[in-house]
Amino acid sequence: MEKYLIGCFVFLSSALCAQDKDQKFIIITTDGLRWQEVFKGMDSLIAIDKKFNQGDSLGLFNKYWSTDPLKRRSLLMPFFWSTIQSTGQLYGNRQHGSKVDNANPYWFSYPGYSELLTAQADTAINANDFPPNPYENILEHFNKKPSYKNHVAAFASWNAFDRILNEQRSSFPVVNAFDNNNVALDHPSMKLIHEMVKTGFKPFGSSEILDVFTHFQARTYLREKKPKAFFISYGDTDEWAHHAYYKYYIEAIHQFDAWVKEIWEHVQADPYYKDKTTLLITTDHGRGDLKKEEWTSHGQSIPDAHQTWFVLLGPKVKATGEAKFNHQYFQKQLIPTLANLLGESFKPSHQTAEAIQVPVNK
Repeated sequence: MEKYLIGCFVFLSSALCAQDKDQKFIIITTDGLRWQEVFKGMDSLIAIDKKFNQGDSLGLFNKYWSTDPLKRRSLLMPFFWSTIQSTGQLYGNRQHGSKVDNANPYWFSYPGYSELLTAQADTAINANDFPPNPYENILEHFNKKPSYKNHVAAFASWNAFDRILNEQRSSFPVVNAFDNNNVALDHPSMKLIHEMVKTGFKPFGSSEILDVFTHFQARTYLREKKPKAFFISYGDTDEWAHHAYYKYYIEAIHQFDAWVKEIWEHVQADPYYKDKTTLLITTDHGRGDLKKEEWTSHGQSIPDAHQTWFVLLGPKVKATGEAKFNHQYFQKQLIPTLANLLGESFKPSHQTAEAIQVPVNK
């Protein structure tokens, strides 16, 4: 009997250990989404301004306004302020001393995504047209691990991710902008989406597609290929902000929240992913707010454009909700934090930032 119990204990311990190691992750970004909208909801001073509301301030206020700031942010991002607030962690509400910032000094996209995905801020990466990234990113690193090899992929709206993730060196599919998605997955839905991308309206020119195409490509790939390490980057929030269309920026935020909800609900419904998948959700940079007209812009000339935010959701993430204590975290710390939650390591050849010691489930 004693031998049986010992054998059973060893078997269960091994099974639990294996289960713990069978971890997946999804990194989700939306470009240039301000912390102000995430934590405070729609900004009435911008929404009422005729320069920014596309003649529909009434529609915006009817749909997204409340004098109660907690209700207001829930109207804009209901999934964030229900499921994530109750089961995950949210950081970046500077009203409560929760500070999250770019460590890089530039406060625009390529440096921001590089800082995020490589866990360090190199000042040499200083332009959106920077060549293929010389630094190993988290997805590339995991693709080298035997248990993740060929189970890694990235989908993005902006065409710079071929370079940010250095697709040629990284050796996993990076489908961004107008790329032929067939290289990632030969599937009827993917072919249809690609045809729509090629022949449809192109409001952002040749460098970026609408997020609806990115989302449905990524969703199809997630369901069909079941990647273990996955990256999805949306861009509508930044594009509409640069166009000074606050109405469309707000609608893009609301849609982004709905898409994150869809991804999480799929993860929790699929036994392959359920209780074995961690989501990191964040942005690449902030935008102006000290001068309201600067909400459209970012970069070094905008004094508050370094301010960001992030969200964690997953089996090891303790349900502490919104962070309401003084701290200073940086974008470069997020990937080491994610790796810790997975029980894995991210130790590339370059020096990386220290992980944040977030509350965890034991």
